Amino acid sequence: MAINPLSFIKRILSMMLLIYSIVTVSVMIFEDQTIMADQVGSAIAFTSMVLSLIWLSLVEGSQPCMVGLPPVDKSLYKESHPISYKICSYCHTGDNLDRFLMGRQFMVLALVFVINAAGTPVDDVETRTEFSSVMIRSGLALILITAMIGQLNSQVLASHCMLDYVNNYLMTVTLYAAMAIEASGLLHSAYLIQFIFSWLSGSEIPTNEPPREKWQKAFFWLRVIGSLAILVLSSLVVLLALFDEKTSMWENVPMIVTVVLFIGLMLVVGMLEGMQIAFFFSSGDVTNQTNANRWARWSCQLLFDNAENANTGLAGFLIGRQLLVASCFIVIARITTPTLREGQDNIFHASDGIQRFFETGLLGAIVTTILASIGWRLVAAAFPYTFLGNPACYFLLRLCLLLEATGICSFVWVLSSVFQEFLNLNDDEEYIGSAEERAAKGKGDRKDGQQGAAALMGAFNFGSAANARRTSESYQAFSMDDLTDHKADLEKQQKDSKSDEEHEALQREIDTLEKAMRDYNAAERSKKQKTTTTSITASKADTTLDADSLDP
Repeated sequence: MAINPLSFIKRILSMMLLIYSIVTVSVMIFEDQTIMADQVGSAIAFTSMVLSLIWLSLVEGSQPCMVGLPPVDKSLYKESHPISYKICSYCHTGDNLDRFLMGRQFMVLALVFVINAAGTPVDDVETRTEFSSVMIRSGLALILITAMIGQLNSQVLASHCMLDYVNNYLMTVTLYAAMAIEASGLLHSAYLIQFIFSWLSGSEIPTNEPPREKWQKAFFWLRVIGSLAILVLSSLVVLLALFDEKTSMWENVPMIVTVVLFIGLMLVVGMLEGMQIAFFFSSGDVTNQTNANRWARWSCQLLFDNAENANTGLAGFLIGRQLLVASCFIVIARITTPTLREGQDNIFHASDGIQRFFETGLLGAIVTTILASIGWRLVAAAFPYTFLGNPACYFLLRLCLLLEATGICSFVWVLSSVFQEFLNLNDDEEYIGSAEERAAKGKGDRKDGQQGAAALMGAFNFGSAANARRTSESYQAFSMDDLTDHKADLEKQQKDSKSDEEHEALQREIDTLEKAMRDYNAAERSKKQKTTTTSITASKADTTLDADSLDP
């Protein structure tokens, strides 16, 4: 189809902003005008940033893959994708998916903090133009690079190329790194939050494993206590650095403003993380549970109530949310990463070695992961409708949709297509067929899956959520008249669509609907054939009976 002129302009501007950001940040690094480059040299800083972006893209892309593949029969891709088969066989055993997603979340924060250190300018940075000054000093250039290259691009790509995306040894390393982080107990205090809210909600924690042995329980709670101690210590270091103005925050920002901004951004990130979970729970029951609260009802209706919003609303939220979360992470990283200026003493009067460890930003990543990410997800999982009843959720939803509507990240759709061609990644259906084709072969998708993990960690499959695609089986309860009317309505919406993504999503929905109509006609023909066959058989039986009665 002919590209929408407005979408084309947005993509061009988005591309120009991304290229400008990459060039500007790269020049700044090679001129030793970033925090990391100033301390360890431009070569190490640039290499650290590039490697962190590559690994971040793998970590972000792993989420839709690991959550989207559990229902699929593994024998379908055992031969074609041996590495994917081994990874999924391990990750989808017991509660390993929960563990992987928790460790993965910390990896995201840690890598963002490294990118921030590599690309954040020093206080006396020199810029050539006013525009570059705004892009660099505000952190917008770094935000665009992180969100578009390291996060959104990989999420969009991995959502429909799951098998090829996972089928490499770098993903194997990513899997075991995430599992090792979870096994270390570093984040185990988050499980304590899970137990508390499970008790408050009166619901059991979903698990795919038998009860722990006594020694396993002891080891588990020992790690919970250790994680709590680390969380408290990390929080103390971060808060002391904040109050003493020993962070990489902008120099002219007053301490009280920094503290308020830190608390506010932590709350915003927590709300955004929890909203993803709450929308996951409410997507199957929009009206019954949300009628009691108008804010929850308005939010759900905006995303799920009609076909048009199912694309523009949910897809827009996912994209806008990712951009907003990336922005908050970059600013939080600046606020929580200790950095000493001339004349300042080490935090807690610690040794220079310990001070350098503080300045890695690892402690800030721990605090943010537990208190602004995992903890809020667990709360939303326990009380999804109450969570959405908060008016702040509705206004944050509107803000996410507004950010997506600006088109600032619209180039990510082109970028993901370019990477797909460059990396020679194919859609999953080319290997394992569609859900209907798999079912026809007797290898239909499992219905149980690992819903607990997906709900806990907020793993919307970006592709299916963004496209709001139904399966032909979901139309089986409709009559042919209903299907015909719905098709006409979809075609009208497609004609009035305002973006390429919306047009393509509606086309996929129409294709699915047409398949349902063909199945309906085939079923009707089958019924008629059975009726005709039955009538013929009965007629023959009657004839035989009459002949027998005449036989003397």
